[in-house]
Amino acid sequence: MARISPGHFHVLWRFMIVVDNIHMYFGGIHAVDGASLTIEGGSITGLIGPNGAGKTTLFNVIAGVYKPTSGRVYLDGEDITGLPPHDLFAKGMLRTFQLAHEFSTLTVRENLMMVPGDQTGESLIGAWLRPGKVRAQDAEIRRKADEVIDFLQIRQVADELAGNLSGGQKKLLELGRTMMVDAKIVFLDEVGAGVNRTLLNTVGDAILRLNKERGYTFCMIEHDMDFIARLSDPVIVMAEGAVLATGSADEIQSNEDVIEAYLGTGLKNKPRARDGATS
Repeated sequence: MARISPGHFHVLWRFMIVVDNIHMYFGGIHAVDGASLTIEGGSITGLIGPNGAGKTTLFNVIAGVYKPTSGRVYLDGEDITGLPPHDLFAKGMLRTFQLAHEFSTLTVRENLMMVPGDQTGESLIGAWLRPGKVRAQDAEIRRKADEVIDFLQIRQVADELAGNLSGGQKKLLELGRTMMVDAKIVFLDEVGAGVNRTLLNTVGDAILRLNKERGYTFCMIEHDMDFIARLSDPVIVMAEGAVLATGSADEIQSNEDVIEAYLGTGLKNKPRARDGATS
């Protein structure tokens, strides 16, 4: 995608996410080098690339963890560059992490019930003066949590402490937490990491159902090309901090530049990390 000029505002409104010429430096390391991409609403977009390509750093820029050195990020035409994660959460942008961030001493259901913001019972005055409203709100949030539990088919672990879950179950829980609010777009960082094939298929099924039945938009970093090919269209390839190619999974797997970027290891093998760069 070419850099957006002020006269091309139609581009901003056509896509849910527009990333325009992002640069991100960490001292002398140029982790993201002029990356530009777009994400259409209602799509499942895959983001792949060798270790050190800048994928997670770009995710963190989009999600407000880092403020870019230069460049802009837009959500539904609104400039959200540098907004903190809690503001982006309120706008419907959510992300998961390669390592799940569950509350390990709370149950699965309690983890889900923690997600919605502005709960009346969170304030001392609300808990004291509005007990009826607190009970009604808690009941509605619990109903929503149980709906999510049933959707993800994890009823058997609903009352289990989240810290006792397997890696795949924790990824399902993270996905469930995005369902507790009205998410516009969810960024998934290596949802397949540490997940066995059976549970990965379950996670994939849930992502597809959320996309098709509820209109969720996803962007996902993933190294498993079978998983990417099953879920994602388009697939965006990053290398050395920039976007190298965009296309269908079949087009990407036959792209000579992409194969070269993976240092000849092939897309189904784990690529060698590059010295001095971030993933």
